[in-house]
Amino acid sequence: MTAQNLLKMGQSFKLRISLALACVMTSALAGAGELTIYSSVEGDNLKNFASLFSKAHPDIKVNWVRDSTGVIQARAIAEKDNPRHDLFFGHAASNLMTLDAMNLFLPYRPVGVEKLDEKFRDKRDPPNWTGLWGFGAAICFNTIEAKKRNLPKPEKWADLTNPIYKGQVVMPNPVSSGTGFLNVSGWLQIMGKDKAWAFMDGLHQNIASYSHSGSKPCEQAAAGEYVIGISLPLRGANLKTMGAPIDVIIPTDGIGWEMQGVAIMKTTKNLKDAQTFVNWSVSEPAMDAYAARAEVVAYPVKTPKAQNLPPELASRMIKNDFAWASENQPAILAEWRKRYDSKTEPKK
Repeated sequence: MTAQNLLKMGQSFKLRISLALACVMTSALAGAGELTIYSSVEGDNLKNFASLFSKAHPDIKVNWVRDSTGVIQARAIAEKDNPRHDLFFGHAASNLMTLDAMNLFLPYRPVGVEKLDEKFRDKRDPPNWTGLWGFGAAICFNTIEAKKRNLPKPEKWADLTNPIYKGQVVMPNPVSSGTGFLNVSGWLQIMGKDKAWAFMDGLHQNIASYSHSGSKPCEQAAAGEYVIGISLPLRGANLKTMGAPIDVIIPTDGIGWEMQGVAIMKTTKNLKDAQTFVNWSVSEPAMDAYAARAEVVAYPVKTPKAQNLPPELASRMIKNDFAWASENQPAILAEWRKRYDSKTEPKK
């Protein structure tokens, strides 16, 4: 199977998932036996998690509202005075912290939360939100296209500013994509403010486009549309396992990462079922499901790691300051948009 066919299959599959999960709520919050949940999880992953919860709790109907991180965040902020959902699930911790500061969440201590790694837990007791799994950054590098163009394999982030890569790099837009923001936040923490913006200025010269999806840049590299896609390690590993001619590179100078979390809205009218969902979300069966589709999870499980996932990934994740990222996110995104938004692809 060609890389182009792999990409077409992935796009078609994601479209079907998106259509299946899309739900625009215009009524009040659901009552007992029904939940409305906002999520920014990749569509194919969310389909898997939603199916598992449905099998475990068939008496609870879930209306899933899924979009990219930035879209879900903007929607939640716009609706803050009249929320239309019961929970967040699989939404970036830095974004959850911003919403938490708006006093939108109901504190809840899920059953089994004490088993979770401390870095995934809100320090308050009961917590306002709970982390579930994490994902980092990677470079998807098309070896065949690179050989055709005589392009070297990058090893660290600074290598991507080499003019030899001009027009051959794609990455997610941090305004709309959580994957994009974890990269920008990571670079600022790794390099410091001045050096990071100088790096992004140089990177921008080589960027062909900024996408609204965290996985798309890797899919584009896998299909040979571009040589380099700044994307998700697991997406790259899975595409490589399917036969795509890519190497999944974890830069030696470290990578930013983000955790996905769950939180109950203070305005929920179905607290019992919302608590049931949160309890399930931190359960071992749920963690097993996350582990099959994420780089790190909140506590160790026996699920085997995906093939072709770089073993050095966890050791190169930076000590991420999520509170700093949340507090500074508006200013970071405003500066990024001012400098680089001209190359963002149109929103479909």
